[in-house]
Amino acid sequence: MGLPQPGLWLKRLWVLLQVALHVTLGKVQLKLFPRRVKQHILAMNRKNPHFSYDNWAPTLFSTQYFWFILKVRWQRLEDKTEEGRLAPNCPVVRLSGQRCHIWDFMQGQEADLA
Repeated sequence: MGLPQPGLWLKRLWVLLQVALHVTLGKVQLKLFPRRVKQHILAMNRKNPHFSYDNWAPTLFSTQYFWFILKVRWQRLEDKTEEGRLAPNCPVVRLSGQRCHIWDFMQGQEADLA
């Protein structure tokens, strides 16, 4: 791993502000319009018969949700590739639970991240 890209910290700050605004607006909407938010979430998830709003909805817009979305969006900032260049060698987890990089996984090598 080298030094971060020059504008990466500015991009991370922008993503932090976007995610914070998203979570804040979601919390406000949950407080002011709980029935409407519930209808909206259930309408988006009608295709999943195992979806239980009462078990799943409290996790939306929580602190844990905030950190998870922020982490995913920050990782996506770094995982960019350009045509003709190598793709990112992202970490993956095998079905056995072993952690490795995607290149090792595709080559069938047993390199462990530990």
